[in-house]
Amino acid sequence: MDGFPIPVSVLTGFLGAGKTTLLNRLLKDPALADTAVIINEFGDVAIDHLLVEQSSDGIIQLSDGCLCCTVRGELVDTLADLVDRLQTGRIKALRRVIIETTGLADPAPVLQSIMGHPALVQAFRLDGVIALVDAVNGAATLDSHIEAVKQVAVADRIVIAKTDLVADPQQIASLRERLRQINSTAPFIDAAAPEAGYAALFECGLYDPSSKTADVRRWLGEEAEHAHHEHDHAHHEHDHVHHHDARIRTFSLVHERPIPFSSIEIFLDILRSTHGDKLLRMKGVIELAEDPSRPLVVHGVQSILHPPARLPAWPDATRGTRLVLITLDMPEDYVRRLFAGITGTPSIDAPDRAAIEDNPLAIAGFR
Repeated sequence: MDGFPIPVSVLTGFLGAGKTTLLNRLLKDPALADTAVIINEFGDVAIDHLLVEQSSDGIIQLSDGCLCCTVRGELVDTLADLVDRLQTGRIKALRRVIIETTGLADPAPVLQSIMGHPALVQAFRLDGVIALVDAVNGAATLDSHIEAVKQVAVADRIVIAKTDLVADPQQIASLRERLRQINSTAPFIDAAAPEAGYAALFECGLYDPSSKTADVRRWLGEEAEHAHHEHDHAHHEHDHVHHHDARIRTFSLVHERPIPFSSIEIFLDILRSTHGDKLLRMKGVIELAEDPSRPLVVHGVQSILHPPARLPAWPDATRGTRLVLITLDMPEDYVRRLFAGITGTPSIDAPDRAAIEDNPLAIAGFR
């Protein structure tokens, strides 16, 4: 389909974090013309100054060429309706979708809707998750609400808002340190800074459509493994471990040789069936034994795995397999031993062999 897949960006953040202010500013950027903005309730976003006409089914035409639509029913239905409008000519162009979640939302179901529907994955691709954090109340919110911690954990960009309302610079520094413990890879962006616009917040997915090149290191997060070790060290050094934060873990699985596709299938199937609810997000680039010249890209949220895709070539000289997992209460040692088992490194001990032998796909692959 010409013009597909359309990039989708998810804008999340707890109540009062500043999503409305940021969204209003972004919609004035010419780079976001022909963008559909999906919001939970029309009243949440003050865009009256942009309206030129309102049509049926909650679709609002904005003066800058954007669209705004309220979610009526399932998000999947709203996205499917946008595709239908585009294909039937009721929308002349659609270059991007921004989904603003409610402040109390766990972002995982939104990501699952984008990545897990068999029809929508042909029309849309997840570009990235943008999480806003209130500099004034952010620490207290993270203490009280696991949803806020999840929002930060799965983000590709973390925007810190209301920094101008904080008199003590150490408060912001402490918040940034805590956010880094939760999410070891996402860059920080000050919402008040001039550069907090399109270039900083969007096109953070696996490839840049304008150049048609992949940036695997940026997509996976270059410092994931290094930051993981720092994260462990920080918890040992400080007596005040935040309960919610300690439940979130980011770690990498690395293998330097090609892996058979069947082994990757087994690993992902077992992981999803045993601990899928604890897998907040997973990204990976895999060197396949069947065709090492073209990397396989995997991307998942909980038990939903986006259909694997193949890049036309490796973007640089670095090959092998690297999976980055963001988890909630998931036993990291179990995952590492399971991965070691499918890659043929150390032997599998009893708990992992039991998990493998209970899985029909695994029986075929390991016997």
